[in-house]
Amino acid sequence: MLPNLITKSIHLADGREITIETGALAKQADGSVVVRMGKAMLLATVVAKKEVLEGVDFLPLSVDYQEKFAASGKIPGGFLKREGRLSDYEILISRLVDRAIRPIFPDDYHADTQVNITLMSADSEVLPDCLAGLAASAALAVSDIPFNGPISEVRVAKINGELKINPTPAELEHATLEFIVAGSLEYILMVEGEASEISEDEMVEALQFAHEEIKKHCLVQKELTIAVGKEKKREYVHEKSDPALFEKMHAELYQKCYETVSLQIANKAERSERIKAIKDAFVESLGEEHGFEASLIGPYFAKIHKEAARNLTLNLKKRLDGRNLDEIRPIWSVVDYLPSAHGSAIFTRGETQSITTCTLGTKLDEQLIDGAVISGFSKFFLHYNFPGFSTGEVKPNRGPGRREVGHGNLAMRALKKVMPHDDENPYTIRVVSDILESNGSSSMATVCAGSLALMDAGVPIKAPVTGIAMGMISDAKTGKYAILSDILGDEDHLGDMDFKVTGTSKGITACQMDLKVEGLDYSVLKEALYQAKEGRLHILNEITKTLAAPRPDLKPHAPRSFNMTIPKELIGAVIGPGGKVIQEIQKDTGATIVIEEKDNMGKINIFANNQDSMNGAISRIKAIVAQPEIGEVYTGKVKNIMPFGAFVEFMPGKDGLLHISEIKWERLENMEGVLEPGEEIMVKLIDVDKKTGKFKLSRKVLLPKPEKSDKKD
Repeated sequence: MLPNLITKSIHLADGREITIETGALAKQADGSVVVRMGKAMLLATVVAKKEVLEGVDFLPLSVDYQEKFAASGKIPGGFLKREGRLSDYEILISRLVDRAIRPIFPDDYHADTQVNITLMSADSEVLPDCLAGLAASAALAVSDIPFNGPISEVRVAKINGELKINPTPAELEHATLEFIVAGSLEYILMVEGEASEISEDEMVEALQFAHEEIKKHCLVQKELTIAVGKEKKREYVHEKSDPALFEKMHAELYQKCYETVSLQIANKAERSERIKAIKDAFVESLGEEHGFEASLIGPYFAKIHKEAARNLTLNLKKRLDGRNLDEIRPIWSVVDYLPSAHGSAIFTRGETQSITTCTLGTKLDEQLIDGAVISGFSKFFLHYNFPGFSTGEVKPNRGPGRREVGHGNLAMRALKKVMPHDDENPYTIRVVSDILESNGSSSMATVCAGSLALMDAGVPIKAPVTGIAMGMISDAKTGKYAILSDILGDEDHLGDMDFKVTGTSKGITACQMDLKVEGLDYSVLKEALYQAKEGRLHILNEITKTLAAPRPDLKPHAPRSFNMTIPKELIGAVIGPGGKVIQEIQKDTGATIVIEEKDNMGKINIFANNQDSMNGAISRIKAIVAQPEIGEVYTGKVKNIMPFGAFVEFMPGKDGLLHISEIKWERLENMEGVLEPGEEIMVKLIDVDKKTGKFKLSRKVLLPKPEKSDKKD
């Protein structure tokens, strides 16, 4: 029996088509769809439990995006030859989807929910990440799981001055801006991407363009929901309530919370202790047999505290730590802090601190990227670490989580736009940010510390990059809003927007935005962007007091590099049989030598930690690839003695005949006792046989010519 297929189509402006199909695959899931564009096919499924664990007061949502290697006709590398844990690339796409759909679930829906998105078929002309959010939302749309969607995600890029939706990988190479944008019919939810120092107005234009496309996707999903008959969602009761308790707590505690936050205490720990004392005193006042639902005291108090803190900012334009709305916390920074690192910096802003290193490596250190869709090598990568002690917590170190991967990727994107071009940069560059303190936007601290570390290492970046985290508190009823620069961790939790922007003095290089409130007017967004620009430029002014431009030279202990280009046919001579020659040069000189064929030439990169090592490797290679010139004098080594002369190696791998008549001016009857194997002698190249290419050498022309005898008979 054939399945009852239901298919809907979305047509892009350039004629390409996206189809959403349901009813054929994974029918035991609560919702499943196949989204297709070209040959790319994504299967998205969603399943949610109907029961909820006791005490759960949040949404346990997991989103996993995975690419099957068979989708692009590849077999995974490694010993197991199968897909394993998600790659960083897959984690980043999972985060993009999670950040877009999580805010759209009902606040009181707490069922364990799992979204799986699998790339089943790949297309070299389609980037699947821009379809993942659409696929997840469509799977929810055909299910009975409560969801205040639909939403969709698109990639918007500016190519040759024109904005385009979901461009091909080839087109993306020429893009001056590239953002993944998620949104619903009414508003934008999430933005992440990078740009080539664009203006704030240009960014807003791109977001508006993307949102118009997103609206079309949402309307098609609404049609799909009706077609499958899933307009009615499952009923649920996931939260207990005790109105009497909330009224009592609000009446007794709101003013106390408001008065406490009004103190505007700068220290995070002291501020937290004061708030906690209010709650503890209330619990103690209730006694043991108070008759209220005890599990609700914590959530209700958090709600009251949040209301008080938000009202402080909305009504009085005051912040928790006493700053003005656009004020940046105190900044200090140093460079060259770690004497053995190639480049290092500390950046501290308020209670957030990053120590960042820059390490220069060779081509052999390039990062291998082996994915189902994207493969190759990367010469620049950034790692971000967030240990528990940075927030005063006890937490085991178990490797980077999704948050660390996402924050590191944002900082990497911000700095990537100012890195020297591959042709100008022989090094593999690794930047590592270790967060030592955190109270708001450690990813932006990483960008600032990363800029300083790169410049301290002598990497010729185009310009220093700084970043800032913006927040917003708004009230839809009154229309009041407050845009906050350089937000605290508490302000991130209490606010409606987390908006990170990075850039140089010329413009924006990267951004990440998450909205927790419905409907952000574009005029407010533009205001936030321009306020962010003021903050970025202030931070830039502060860090350039420490170091304004890349150092003119590398550290003494950093590897030096030298590039050479040789004829393609000489690559084998430098490498030698089985790599013998190049290995011997590296062993003797201590240099690292990388050779590859590129543009029909041999490209050689030499890396060494001191000049003597570098000079030794260069001279050895030059000797191998040098072309013999008639008339040049060489120091040669006698290889073989023959009755008619000797064969002399006058250049590496090049032997010439020193005929018996060219050894001395005097006539030699034989070679006995004239030369010995291994003996070094000076010779001159006098000719090259045009037919055979054999070299003819002379020693006698370098010796004084005997005077003619004047004796008389």
